[in-house]
Amino acid sequence: MLLDAWLERAASHAPRTAAIETPQGGRSYAQLLQDARLGAAELAARGAAPGERVAIELPPGLPFAQALHACLLLGAVAVPIDLRLSEREREPLCAGAAVRVTEPLALDPRRGGKRGGIMRGGMLPEGARHDTEAPAVVIHTSGTTSAPRPVELTYGNLLWSALGSGVALGVDPGERWLCALPLSHVGGLSILIRSAIYGTTAVVHERFETDRALAALHEEGVTVVSVVANTLARLLDAGLENPPTLRCALTGGGPVPVALRERAHAAGVPVSLTYGLTEASSQVTTTPLAELERPGPGGGDRPATAGPPLFCTRLRIERPDARRNGAGELSGEILLAGPTIAPGSVGEDGWLRTGDEGRVDERGHLHVTGRKADTIISGGENVAPAEVEGVLEEHPGVLEAAVVGRPDERWGEAVSAVVVARPGVSVDAEALRAHCAERLAPYKVPKRVELVGGPLPRTSSGKLLRREIG
Repeated sequence: MLLDAWLERAASHAPRTAAIETPQGGRSYAQLLQDARLGAAELAARGAAPGERVAIELPPGLPFAQALHACLLLGAVAVPIDLRLSEREREPLCAGAAVRVTEPLALDPRRGGKRGGIMRGGMLPEGARHDTEAPAVVIHTSGTTSAPRPVELTYGNLLWSALGSGVALGVDPGERWLCALPLSHVGGLSILIRSAIYGTTAVVHERFETDRALAALHEEGVTVVSVVANTLARLLDAGLENPPTLRCALTGGGPVPVALRERAHAAGVPVSLTYGLTEASSQVTTTPLAELERPGPGGGDRPATAGPPLFCTRLRIERPDARRNGAGELSGEILLAGPTIAPGSVGEDGWLRTGDEGRVDERGHLHVTGRKADTIISGGENVAPAEVEGVLEEHPGVLEAAVVGRPDERWGEAVSAVVVARPGVSVDAEALRAHCAERLAPYKVPKRVELVGGPLPRTSSGKLLRREIG
């Protein structure tokens, strides 16, 4: 199916609306469309064509947004590259790219040139279309358990993801979505694309800086922000309280401790938990805004799940080797299907096997229990590290924790914890083990607790790198 180009549609309906705002300045949709047409002309002159890959090696900001939308207007496949990688690490990610964009594209029509009749006067002509079945972007997975892997997402994948997110969270006509996540990962990039589809504003920071993000939340009319547990904690530590225009702090990228959710609620920060992955174009399940203040099954507790699937996503739990959690509930591998799923990631049966484990409760909400690859087998019992980490991070003296299995003659693998204490707080290893023993089955209690100065190793999107700890 062919659709009008998202940027052209937004510029037609809301030409003066800010498409993107950054600390260095902003562009309206009309301005960004002009920039993107000029950029598309330059890309074409440099050898890019519809269906060919273009590596974008630019920091988050206006030039990145121009290059991204230039690719989409041209029909080239955008490949965002994380600039924190070394040149040696970037090379395989850029393999096969017709063009590598390492400097801002043209803002002068005289730099456009001509190629195959695509441009007139150094500009791409109006009337670009998106084929929903065509590839739009290639995003590399964050590489928590292995090297980054390319995932090709289509225009249809991205469109359905935006629609599903909009149903779950609503779309304020004056939406201002703060993005301080890397644009080389799906969580950040989807904010730019989603905003163009909605015709709303993306507020983009080059990196997460607590003071700058805090100021934006209190002073710049931000309505939605995407965070991970670590950055949410830093904002709360810095004094985030009752942000005046914030509708939702969309929080994912890994487990979110109960204590952190309670802190956010007490500070007047509405947290919507989400579970997502690159192969699903970002969000898979999301707590709808309408449920944020509903009591959970425990009485007065707020929902502690990752929410129900987006309306366009199918989810099931496969249990060939199901595991029981502390409450005796069965969990298994999370499988996904639907129009948000990258076509190249599904099996012959049409389902994506995520490698994540979880369960679905009686309301149809997903509880994510961890990664299959991370499961520790200790004395014949299966232990999900994320569950133990969540309990450790409930302790008031713990800033962050990582749990891994280490070889042990008696247990096969011993549940072992690496803990970073909060600044200025003294914690005791045995006290932490006692804390866990009150809340977990005995076989899940860490046999060893190591206190370190931190921070723990994480990917650029905030996910814990257990393989660098074990």
